[in-house]
Amino acid sequence: MADTPSFESAEDTALSEEFLRQGYVIVPVEDRGTLDEIQGLIADAAAGFIHEEVPKDTIGFLNSIHSRVTIEKLNDLRLTVIERVRQTPWFRPAYFSLARGVLSSLVGNELAMQRGVGLSVQLPEDDSSLLPVHADVWDGDSSFEVVEWLPLVDCFDTKSMFILTPDKDRPVQQRLAEFSGKTTEDLYQVIEKDVDFLKVPYGSVLIFSQTLMHGNRVNRVPETRWSMNCRFKSALAPYADKKLGEFFEPITLKPVTRMALSYQLPGGFDE
Repeated sequence: MADTPSFESAEDTALSEEFLRQGYVIVPVEDRGTLDEIQGLIADAAAGFIHEEVPKDTIGFLNSIHSRVTIEKLNDLRLTVIERVRQTPWFRPAYFSLARGVLSSLVGNELAMQRGVGLSVQLPEDDSSLLPVHADVWDGDSSFEVVEWLPLVDCFDTKSMFILTPDKDRPVQQRLAEFSGKTTEDLYQVIEKDVDFLKVPYGSVLIFSQTLMHGNRVNRVPETRWSMNCRFKSALAPYADKKLGEFFEPITLKPVTRMALSYQLPGGFDE
């Protein structure tokens, strides 16, 4: 019997195989100029918070924000930056454009996007900004979602996030009931030897499945981590607790889908 022909390009097939094997892919952003504009927006908002001008070395400024902002003021800084993002009309389309092709290949071309983009600012040696080991599906997210995780500085080692690949993750998740009554730290101690701290340099974007266990630890690198995150899913795939129109917004519905969703069969024949 002849081999079944592929309906994907060789590039899409390779990307799919990498994602299925690792549970994530790290690729260059599709528009470096747009990324630089996003970084500039974030840096400008942060500089405004501390009443400074943005220096030419934007990455150096963001990396060293811990020398200007205390842990006590960190959440105020984050909320100020997020509010600036929320008030910027071009931001969400720009964020999407950084990984549009990869999302189309991995998720689909009719997408829903999280309405609010998240921001993480993690100072060195700060234990107040930790995200313990978890999988988002444990807390009401659909298994059909992926996260677009965007570094605004070079992220590596404990300045980055960790993840467990599917071959290591699935056996532990099958035993999760054994951890009832225990802490997330107990769970981390079991998986610690197998987690990967991802190297995601500025100029790249990470797409990962939030069915996998992931999180962060105390940042031991003497630089501040800045990263953003946003969930995407196929608009027509099943939802969990976070619904379309509430948590998600459709962004790329095709004309046939829009027409079909508005169509109503004629009635009155049984009257």
